[in-house]
Amino acid sequence: MQQFDEQTLHDLEFSTIREWLVEYGVGPTAKEKLASLSPSNHFPSIELDLKKVNELLSIRNDGESFPALDFEELQIELRLLGIKNSVLSLEGYIRISRASELVNSLIYFFNKREKEYPLLSNLFESAYFTTEIIDAIEKVFDRAGNVKDDASKLLYEIRQKIKTVRNQINRNFDKEIRRLVKENVLGDTKEAFVNDRRVLTILSTHKRKISGTVVGSSKTGSLTFIEPQVNIELNNELELLLDDERKEIYRILQALTKEIAVFLPLIQAYQSILTQLDFVNAKTRLAIELDCVLPGIESDTHIELINAYHPILWKNNKALKKKTLPQYVRMDKFSRMLVISGPNAGGKSITLKTIGLLQLMLQSGLLVPVNSNSKMCFFQQILTDIGDNQSIENELSTYSYRLKRMKHFLEVSNKRTLLLLDEFGTGSDPDLGGALAEVFFEELYNRKSFGVITTHYSNIKLKADQLKNAVNGCMLFDTETLEPLYKFSIGQPGSSFTFEVAQINGIPIGLIEEAKTRLDERKVKMDRLLSELQKEKTYLERLNKEHIEAQALAQSAKEDFLDRKQRYEDKLRVQQSTIERDNKYLNAGKKMLGFVDRYVTKSRRKDANQVLLGEITKYLAVEKAKIEDLKLSEKLKAEANAKRPKKIKFVKPEEDPYKRHKIQIGSTVKLISTKQSGTVESMDGENLSVSFGFIRMKVEKEKLMWIK
Repeated sequence: MQQFDEQTLHDLEFSTIREWLVEYGVGPTAKEKLASLSPSNHFPSIELDLKKVNELLSIRNDGESFPALDFEELQIELRLLGIKNSVLSLEGYIRISRASELVNSLIYFFNKREKEYPLLSNLFESAYFTTEIIDAIEKVFDRAGNVKDDASKLLYEIRQKIKTVRNQINRNFDKEIRRLVKENVLGDTKEAFVNDRRVLTILSTHKRKISGTVVGSSKTGSLTFIEPQVNIELNNELELLLDDERKEIYRILQALTKEIAVFLPLIQAYQSILTQLDFVNAKTRLAIELDCVLPGIESDTHIELINAYHPILWKNNKALKKKTLPQYVRMDKFSRMLVISGPNAGGKSITLKTIGLLQLMLQSGLLVPVNSNSKMCFFQQILTDIGDNQSIENELSTYSYRLKRMKHFLEVSNKRTLLLLDEFGTGSDPDLGGALAEVFFEELYNRKSFGVITTHYSNIKLKADQLKNAVNGCMLFDTETLEPLYKFSIGQPGSSFTFEVAQINGIPIGLIEEAKTRLDERKVKMDRLLSELQKEKTYLERLNKEHIEAQALAQSAKEDFLDRKQRYEDKLRVQQSTIERDNKYLNAGKKMLGFVDRYVTKSRRKDANQVLLGEITKYLAVEKAKIEDLKLSEKLKAEANAKRPKKIKFVKPEEDPYKRHKIQIGSTVKLISTKQSGTVESMDGENLSVSFGFIRMKVEKEKLMWIK
């Protein structure tokens, strides 16, 4: 595993990310680890770290009742528990008890969720649920952290004696106070405490009248502090009892420490588990703040950042209540060298730094602020040449520094290298520096490296257009308002808008026109052509976006109509069923009313209703039979449908003029209605997810045509 380039970490301001992480740490172990966090090129370890953070993020986002990581580390306690006859402090026992409670609750949490969060569950392999540690500590200490009276039989007896002696001391003292108040020999405060003993405050002019021991006086000497004679012996006895209490408490704690030491391996596991969770939790809290996700991790070199934000810029803009525009960048083995051009202050450097910083974060085990459909990979090294790094100490100019960096890049670059070169080739004569930059560009390209390069040099833009696996991109510029849009567009080089930027900064038009006359006419025409192309592309993209949005709106309206139609049809069927049921009940009710009207209540004949009752019985039997026949018919129909094999629809090639049977993930397809081409990202039966440039849409298979 190679060490990552420190200059790269500095250029991309990775130290700011570290500082944020440290603020989220709880204990010193995690804080120290976060402060020294560095990207890694050991790919399995990175992926494992990312998945742990993603598991904890899922727990947080799902609103699970995850225990709060409120703990203190156990380093001092672990050291003392390994020493024979040592005694832990009161605070040490409290820390161990809280750690045991916390780990118990975490074990309980993950025991039910091992399949959902396997990596975090594995952290608890060396620990187990037990209340023995907590019970042992609670047997000795009360909730206030004091040793209980009944921690031992001897301690209970000592404290009872202390209580008795103190009560006697207080009774004697109160009696002395009452007597001396009548004699007017006490000061205003009447009493005080000296060396934890209750003493009388006597006016110094009367001190010889009081029997007892003088233990001090006030600063002015007007008051004398006297311990009453009646309490001297009792206070001495109290001191002896308090000493006995201290010795017995020490013995109890020594025994408790010995009892706790049996669990030393488990307590070591507590320390390890909690510090590891602290480390993962800090990363998770940063992910929540920056709205980060785990992108798809590709084994091949491939980057697709959707709605990507530069986290430092986003946070700063949020504090200023400013909007930050997201970026879309795609790079793969067919477009691995990306040349970004466009106006100054248009966002070229931010786009480059966004790609670099997000890659550093990912390879440090951090989630990144992008859309969840984004894709990223791992690089062995990330190398940058950003900003003015001239050194007075080493007598290096900016250009000399850049040449030394380039020499290093040419020595180490390979197909797993990501190069980030800002203002490529500047620092020297434009023509000469541009020529050398072009040679460097070709050499880095031949090494199959990935690279993001910002430049104003036309020859670099042209070279990117000529090379098979290089691509141009530009920062968009509003040619009507003459203001940068801070949006990145891939596919064509951008004009530097040198004269337009000069104009919006107040340079007189006359000077600008004069400058144009001193340039090669072909260069001016090319810059104008790029400007016009960018304007046309912006217009077409806007039309395309409006068309796609209109299509999506129409599709949504169609789905809404079909949904409403289905609901109305369902409602109509229910109403018809209700009407049929009500008619049936109505006819049955009329029939029964007819029976009621014919029923004879006043008659001497016993068989007056015999015929009527026969008709009723016959009617009920017929209706019952109808119901049973209907149930049997429905049952047989259901069984027949269950046994009938499902028909499989096979589409013959000659019956599929649009070749939809060839469509699979990765296929290039075209919308039949708009003739717009896209790439199939995923398939769910007849529903496909298709990427049309910057837009990803759900499309039914029947609306598509296979291209390749």
